[in-house]
Amino acid sequence: MNEETFSIKDSISGLWNKLDGWMDAIFLKLPNFVVAIIVMVIFYFIAKGLKKLAHNVLFRKVSDESIKQVLSKLIYAVVLLIGFFIALGILQLDKVLTSILAGAGVMGLAIGFALQGTLSNTVSGFMLSFQPKVRIGDYIDAQGNTGYVEEIDLRNVTLRQPDNDYVIIPNKTFVENPFVNYSWTERCRVSVSCGVGYEDDLQEVEDLVVKIIAENFEQRENEEVEFYFTEFGDSSINFITRFWITGQKPKPKFEAKHKAIKLIKKHFDERGVNIPFPIRTLDFAKNKLQMAPQKKSENNNESADYTD
Repeated sequence: MNEETFSIKDSISGLWNKLDGWMDAIFLKLPNFVVAIIVMVIFYFIAKGLKKLAHNVLFRKVSDESIKQVLSKLIYAVVLLIGFFIALGILQLDKVLTSILAGAGVMGLAIGFALQGTLSNTVSGFMLSFQPKVRIGDYIDAQGNTGYVEEIDLRNVTLRQPDNDYVIIPNKTFVENPFVNYSWTERCRVSVSCGVGYEDDLQEVEDLVVKIIAENFEQRENEEVEFYFTEFGDSSINFITRFWITGQKPKPKFEAKHKAIKLIKKHFDERGVNIPFPIRTLDFAKNKLQMAPQKKSENNNESADYTD
């Protein structure tokens, strides 16, 4: 009994000595720990300042905003990583770091397989950032999602739709599928459709519409107002006219179409050109009550006349 009691006391004493040694080590490393935290805080503010400096000064000659953002974020990450390594050196964890990096290769391979989609989006983000076909502020249509490019980061492309809703598109989806960039060209074409009556002079209609559009919308070199009759409709002969305007966003196209429709209607009214529309006639015929003929019936050799 005494031997067992003595053994337990020795175990508790040994455990206490271990804890005491750890506490001494912690107190001895406490200054290094404080210095490491200070170093990380300093490098955080340095990284933040260099990110802003790089974006506004170092990369100011870079015209594409998305490229400037990605390069600035890359500098921010590198500076933070340097600060992290210095902090580990202050804590004298260099050997631990070496062991961690040695095992990181195998772990990184496993993580790479697990995060194929994320890594693919990251690579696609770099591709988009250096691709001049997509810029911050462009108006695009990607897989039926239209809007202005607000941000291109390492994972997603953020679009702000005209109704102020935001759409987040993964970079991989954006890169691997076709998209339309309406802001890439300065000039765009507007189409307006209408119809005239069968009794109207078609050549007069064509000349009038072409003249109206040409006088109100500037057509540059190699541009012209196009006019085509397209079909014999049920109540009208339909046509389409196309012309060019300056605009990289949807609003100028809507404004130009709005103006062209008003001008065509005004001049058609002045010239007596008819714009037909379907007419449906409803005939509400009054049902007439049929009169019953005179009937005779015989009962017990008696006759009776019934007249309705």
